Amino acid sequence: MPATTFDLPSRFSAKTTPNLIAADDRHFTAVADRLDHELADVESRLAQLRRSPGGSGADALERDTAIHRLTSELTLLRRFGLDMCLGRMVFADSDEIVYIGRMGLRGENGDSLLIDWRAPMAEPFFAATLASPMGLSSRRRYRWSDGRITDYWDETFTSATVDDTTSLDDQAAFIASLGTNRSEKMHDVLGTIQADQDTIIRAPANRPLVVDGGPGTGKTVVALHRAAYLLYSEPRISSGGGMLFVGPNGAFLSYVDDVLPRLGEDGVRLCTLDDLIPDVTTFTEDEHSARLKGSLDPDAVMGRAVGIYEQPPVTSLVIDTVWGELVVGAGEWSAAFASVDSDVDHNSAREEVWDELLENLTATVVDAVEDAEPDQVRTFLSQDPELRDCLTAAWPILDPLDIVGDLWSVPAYLSLAAPKLDESEVACLQRTEPRNWTSSDIPLLDAARRRIGDPADLGRKRRARAEIAAEHDRMADVVDDLINNDDSELMPMTMLAGDDMSGALDNPTGRDPVASDRLAGPFGHIIVDEAQELTDAQWHMLLARCPSKRFTIVGDRAQARHGFGQTWDERLHTIGLDVAQVHLSINYRTPAEVMAEAEPVIRSVVPDANVPQSVRQSGEPVRHCTAADAPSLVEAWLEAHSEGIVCIITVLPHAWSSIAVERVSVLEPGEVKGLEFDLVVLVDPESFGTGVQSGVDRYVSMTRTTAELVIATDEASA
Repeated sequence: MPATTFDLPSRFSAKTTPNLIAADDRHFTAVADRLDHELADVESRLAQLRRSPGGSGADALERDTAIHRLTSELTLLRRFGLDMCLGRMVFADSDEIVYIGRMGLRGENGDSLLIDWRAPMAEPFFAATLASPMGLSSRRRYRWSDGRITDYWDETFTSATVDDTTSLDDQAAFIASLGTNRSEKMHDVLGTIQADQDTIIRAPANRPLVVDGGPGTGKTVVALHRAAYLLYSEPRISSGGGMLFVGPNGAFLSYVDDVLPRLGEDGVRLCTLDDLIPDVTTFTEDEHSARLKGSLDPDAVMGRAVGIYEQPPVTSLVIDTVWGELVVGAGEWSAAFASVDSDVDHNSAREEVWDELLENLTATVVDAVEDAEPDQVRTFLSQDPELRDCLTAAWPILDPLDIVGDLWSVPAYLSLAAPKLDESEVACLQRTEPRNWTSSDIPLLDAARRRIGDPADLGRKRRARAEIAAEHDRMADVVDDLINNDDSELMPMTMLAGDDMSGALDNPTGRDPVASDRLAGPFGHIIVDEAQELTDAQWHMLLARCPSKRFTIVGDRAQARHGFGQTWDERLHTIGLDVAQVHLSINYRTPAEVMAEAEPVIRSVVPDANVPQSVRQSGEPVRHCTAADAPSLVEAWLEAHSEGIVCIITVLPHAWSSIAVERVSVLEPGEVKGLEFDLVVLVDPESFGTGVQSGVDRYVSMTRTTAELVIATDEASA
């Protein structure tokens, strides 16, 4: 370890005097020693747990939970060293110095070296302000690079704090640090969480929470850090199925996918809405058709669509048996059909109907014929082809893809399943290739899969049951053989015949249980980013995965591409969510020069837009050039900047593919939400069209920059 952890540039030499940094260096020495010990300890405990028996039931769950927790800790310990520490705060009443870290750390004698950033005691580090210092006299935040501190910022909350142990910074210096060069992954911003953001991160999760904020307010930062905070503070989320984070597109998820692991949480599942139905290639669709499908309740549609395949026969069937004629009438069928648990999918429920029917018919025969053996009767009936054919006709095995495809190719079937659609709307949704799926089909495919089940899963379950039964029969023979050959005085092998020991020699087939869809839920909490874009149908897809209705809903009404005329309350009430709301109004990302030009654009189509106030100026005015000059402009920028990333935003990305070199992305307007770049080149914004969608696309595109914006048109304006 170097003599000092501080490695500030020479221009900051005044901040490296011993009275300012010596106490920190002493503390970091203790932290470094303890981190080494903690790493070895976690590795040892994890290895011991992995060697221990897996167990079953609650024991297995407890072991797996402990392994997951220790694995996350180990990942964090291996990834970070002293830069585990975010900063420190000093309490006014005691002068106690408390250091805040990515995880908690205690010394050998039990004293606290680092407080986990999510712990209640750490809250003042993020939330204290001059107006509400929360008991602090000062706060220091560190900037780390390669394990060394390259800068730090001190803030004081009382006049008595100004002494030779603090190096006061103009707030502008700290704000300027938020504008550092971007990369392909979201920057680590934990140490710079602001008070307004921290309040939302720590908000209770007892009801759905809407986080409304314009561009650059840190909505996504809040959402991701809230995920980590809730998993720490709300154990019921993990026990209730864990956390799901839904983002707008794959590029966005790639950009943010390293944030949660850096916070010590690698169990959150990230996906887009389209990911909820895997292995489905989507095609484009006209806007009117997409809007019609988005207005549907997929579960209700599938309930009616599948319900016609669950009607009991009304005619009687006569079966000739060795015990006489058996009449299977409408009553027997209705009783079997009515026995199904409503939570069981269609294909699995068919097995329940069959079992219930055989059970009832067997009882009828046994009651009527004195010497009838139940097992023999049941076997005979189960092999009767007419009886099975009747069930197949009344309750067939269905394929979810076929059912949804039939909606788009059989008008009468769609009218039955979605009676709210009029004749012209039904006709609009018909297509010649019903299996050319679109994104707006995903909620219906999802509802169909949940309502019907996967035919392949049904076959796998049957084979697994058959293998397990065969294995039990084989092991029963082994037990009999062991007992017959046990000639010891106490005959201990006879214990294997008892109920308690009947499974002692069971040898599982080696087959894992049928794997459940990792995105099927239920989840204890779902976070939805860019939620203003979701249709009713998409919301139903998420509600089905979160029965507790515990959501964090992040968005900006002004960024809804198809308009958002309602309030959040009104919009979400229609799908059954009673929400609390919080608002973010400070723009930490977009320079004031850019927002000055972007604000009129959005207000022209959304007059009441929540336009945030920028706190940074880049010193770079918005530039204009011709589209022909844009490639050379980008090339010159890359030569002048060894770090940072560029985005060309255009409706014709293929025309600009040659410029997509390293550090340069070419994206369409609808693909850039949630992303940020150092330089944005907006190509011919007039080509985005007219109306709300065009205005929103221009606004969103302009506000992706953290530093410079260039607008390229056929004829550049001054």
